[in-house]
Amino acid sequence: MNYYHHIKLLSYLFFIVFIITSCKHKEDEYHNITDKIEAESKNYHGTSISSEKYIGNVKTIEVTENGQTFLIPERKEQIKSFACTECHTQPLHKMQSKDATKKAHWNIKVNHADSNTMDCTTCHNGDNPDNLKSLTGNSIDFNNSYKLCSQCHQKQYKDWTGGAHGKRIGGWAPPRTSMTCVNCHNPHSPSFHSKWPARFNTQKIKERK
Repeated sequence: MNYYHHIKLLSYLFFIVFIITSCKHKEDEYHNITDKIEAESKNYHGTSISSEKYIGNVKTIEVTENGQTFLIPERKEQIKSFACTECHTQPLHKMQSKDATKKAHWNIKVNHADSNTMDCTTCHNGDNPDNLKSLTGNSIDFNNSYKLCSQCHQKQYKDWTGGAHGKRIGGWAPPRTSMTCVNCHNPHSPSFHSKWPARFNTQKIKERK
C-alpha cells in the first residue's frame, strides 16, 4: 500500500469515527431545537397556573373574535345612566328641544373625527338608544362596542384580538382577560393627552431609607 492510499484510508476512518461520535449524545442533548421541543413536550399536559384569582371582582363575558376566544369586562353595568330608555322614552326626534338652553348630554364633546365625518348619531341609535349602531345600520350591543371601533380601526382591532393591543387583566396565564377599547380610551375623545414625565423625588427616596 503506497503512501497515497494510506492517507486516503486514514481519512475515511477519521470520517467514520467523527460521524459515530457526533451521533452519540447524552439524554438531555439534542441535534436541534425541534428535537428538544418534541422530546421535552411528550410529558407536558398543560399548565395549572391560572390568572382567574387575580381578575378580582371584574364581571366578564366571553367573546370570540378572529378565531380567538377570551374574556372582556362587562360594559353595561359600568355605565351610570344605562339603560338609556329610562330617559329616552320616545324616539330622539320627538325628544329634541328647540330651546337651545336645554340640551341633554351638554357635558359630552365629540373630539373623535371631523364633524363632517361623524356626530352622535354615527354611533348612537336614536330610535333604539340601548344599543349602538354600525355604519350599515346594524344594532351593536354596548358590551360589544369594540365591533363599532373596528369599522375604522381595523389594524388596532386585529392587534387586540391577537393580544398585542390592550391591557390584560390578571396576567398572561389563562384565562386571557383583555380590556376593550372603551376601557382605556374615551370613545368621544379617544386620544391620550400629553403628560409631563414624573419627577424623580429625591426627598421621598431619602425618607424611605
